[in-house]
Amino acid sequence: MLIAVGGHSRGIGKTSVAAGLIRALPEFRWTAIKITRHGHGERDGTLIEEHDPLGPGDSSRYLAAGAARAFLLRAPAGRLGDALPALGEALAASGNAIVESNRILEILTPDLYLVVLDFSVPDFKESARRNLCRASAFVLIDRGCARPVWAELVPLKAVPVFRVAPPEYTCPPLIEFVRGRLSTGAASGTCPLPVTV
Repeated sequence: MLIAVGGHSRGIGKTSVAAGLIRALPEFRWTAIKITRHGHGERDGTLIEEHDPLGPGDSSRYLAAGAARAFLLRAPAGRLGDALPALGEALAASGNAIVESNRILEILTPDLYLVVLDFSVPDFKESARRNLCRASAFVLIDRGCARPVWAELVPLKAVPVFRVAPPEYTCPPLIEFVRGRLSTGAASGTCPLPVTV
């Protein structure tokens, strides 16, 4: 199974939601992948495996949460397809994968696409806007804020909505929703390569 965790902006809690799901569902032996446009010292298009759960990056946070493997992939805008061979190899070797990215939807079709929304952040990325109609569920970060102007763009009644709050960034209904999807699709024990779009 492939789960994509995207969101409408940077720094809203996507990594925390992904790590929370990994921590809550250890039986699925996750491979976790962070896809970013921003430099972390690696070459573009290179899939870097993380081995240190105490490191400073998001991929270390996945390991600390209990992921079996964790990777970082830096791919500039319009170049994610160049990394498909390495990404496909990592996914094919995985039973269940969680990928933090909206842009993954440009090249792969996940089994589940969770969109993280934080009403306290006004920015709304174009990659998130383009893919809202593909959301399997919305994960609302509850910081006690009123609805932002962009809330009218989001079809909150179209799919399940889960309210979560720091520091857990998960809730029992969200965990059970994901577990139910995984249980129905994980029987093969491998993460098949999704269909390219």
